[in-house]
Amino acid sequence: QVQVVESGGGLVQPGGSLTLTCQASGNVYAFYDMGWYRQAPGKEREMVGISQISNDKTIASAMRGRFVLSRDNAKNTVDLEMRSLKPEDTAIYYCNVQARLPTPSGPKTIEFWGRGTQVTVSS
Repeated sequence: QVQVVESGGGLVQPGGSLTLTCQASGNVYAFYDMGWYRQAPGKEREMVGISQISNDKTIASAMRGRFVLSRDNAKNTVDLEMRSLKPEDTAIYYCNVQARLPTPSGPKTIEFWGRGTQVTVSS
């Protein structure tokens, strides 16, 4: 089975920084896309950034310049470094991974989500 675990959330003041870490593990051939999404209260879940296995990265335009993705394929981790945080960045941040794994019917690519980590930006 595949496990996806987020860590690093917490309370931070406006203008502050925070780094979230996603650790993926399991019996897989590879992890393809690894990324972060967030969901604020009363809003739909939105994409924050995605890192491909090639290390090509996409950051949502609203967060570009403040958020940085770093991926370590040897450790199966993807970090989200967040700077100049604003109250509107308050949300639950979820890690999403695409895993290529063995199944009884052959290799398949399946998507997995972590349980999320709360980020609160407030003075």
